[in-house]
Amino acid sequence: MPDRVIRLSGSGRRVENDVWQVLGLTPGEDLSRPLPNAPVIVPLGIWKERAAELGERREPLGVWLRPDEDPADIATDLDRFSVVAVHFPKFTDGRGYSTAALLRNRYRYRGELRAIGDVGRDQLYYLARVGFDAFRLPDARDPEAALASLDAFTVRYQGSVDDPLPLFRRRLAAGAQR
Repeated sequence: MPDRVIRLSGSGRRVENDVWQVLGLTPGEDLSRPLPNAPVIVPLGIWKERAAELGERREPLGVWLRPDEDPADIATDLDRFSVVAVHFPKFTDGRGYSTAALLRNRYRYRGELRAIGDVGRDQLYYLARVGFDAFRLPDARDPEAALASLDAFTVRYQGSVDDPLPLFRRRLAAGAQR
């Protein structure tokens, strides 16, 4: 069965087959070989080593960041990536939330921002709030069930990347328009 990805977009939410190959997540994977002629997401280290070569590719390119890597390292290159992925090595590691907020707010990245790794359905709502719009769950997790979890909350009190105004400000604005 092909890998599946959850995508959120203006046209709706859906689960679809994932055409992207994420390289470098498997320990001992040989990344010195030529890359496949397909859309690939490479680790930041490979991007830094092979940027000139990767920039010549005709296929779509993405990069992924570990939790301890600074998104400032790709800030000037963001327009070269169709996807920026943030790796969550375990569900208790929340540093990727800050990375997403930085990419969306400080660096104004508007392409696909994907959460990869140990991502679970109970995290999707909060990941979407900080700017993620695609999620690649581990194979053992059902993406269709996870997609349904995005509707678990109907009211957001705090402001965030997806809606900067807190609830009380939204209510004040709605009252002023009446």
